[in-house]
Amino acid sequence: MDLLFLGTSSGTPTRARNVSGLGLLEDSGKGWYLIDCGEATQHQLLRTPLTLHGLRAIFITHVHGDHCYGLPGLLASAGMAGRQEPLDIIAPAAIEGWVRATLEMSQSWLPYELNFYPTESLKGWHSRLLSVEATPLSHRVPSWAYTFTETRPDPRLNVDKLDHDGIPRGPLWGELMRGHDVEHEGRSLCSKDYLLFTRSPQRIVIGGDNDRPELLRDACQNAQLLVHEATYTQAIADAGKADFGHSTAAQVAAFAESIQVPSLVLMHFSARYQSVPNRGQSIEDIRTEAGRHYSGQLILAEDLLRLRLSKTGQVKRVERHLRNEMEASEADQRGG
Repeated sequence: MDLLFLGTSSGTPTRARNVSGLGLLEDSGKGWYLIDCGEATQHQLLRTPLTLHGLRAIFITHVHGDHCYGLPGLLASAGMAGRQEPLDIIAPAAIEGWVRATLEMSQSWLPYELNFYPTESLKGWHSRLLSVEATPLSHRVPSWAYTFTETRPDPRLNVDKLDHDGIPRGPLWGELMRGHDVEHEGRSLCSKDYLLFTRSPQRIVIGGDNDRPELLRDACQNAQLLVHEATYTQAIADAGKADFGHSTAAQVAAFAESIQVPSLVLMHFSARYQSVPNRGQSIEDIRTEAGRHYSGQLILAEDLLRLRLSKTGQVKRVERHLRNEMEASEADQRGG
């Protein structure tokens, strides 16, 4: 799985960082999932190879504008681009009424169906390749983290069980291998009952705004990667200059160390932290503070950073020429 960061600022954008948005890409094909959709997220997408036709589902962590104000515009643009496939939106219940009212008021009639799943009552969501669970967090408004777990880690058929159950070799085996449930002689055959998996699944936890990282302890079990906000340094919080409802770099790093998650990515940085050192507070202050508390692989996200979680659980940066990929994607859409 790859992560492509579309926005890494908190509250308001800066010249270098847009507000929250994160793409999670499937290992194969062009399918991807969007986590949060702050204002101008769709504009950030124009700088990437991602397309609105390949979007499988949208997950919103909470109702604050820097995490959802870009949603109506993105949905309308998908319609104008000719999307026909239904789209699942997993979000706080209030999002549905707001989105539908906005689309109706602006007479933005979509040529595809929206399927809303309120996070408050979510029992889990899954696609053929991923299962997703939500964990409630602590913020000024209800906020959630989403845990993405690979459902088919290098499957192979359980030939002994297939033979024992009298399932004939041929097309049925192929369907089961592809993850499809089938009917045979009046019996329903569930694909997962006839598959063996050869490694541990990839597992990524992506948190919304949250001032209690420890709430993610259970969700992070067997996770190789935690993505969490680190809006401030502890010095700012101790000086009373931080809004409540957010974590400091020290808090998140200490939690990540306590659970021994192999890799930690920090994002959602206050605009006060500049990229240029020696000009007031620097983004390096966050890195330094987190590094004092966490001994694993620490990454500070930046806009358009692409990370790859390998099948062995390693996280590495993917060097991409995004403009070239974008041009190739546009050529594909034009048929040339």
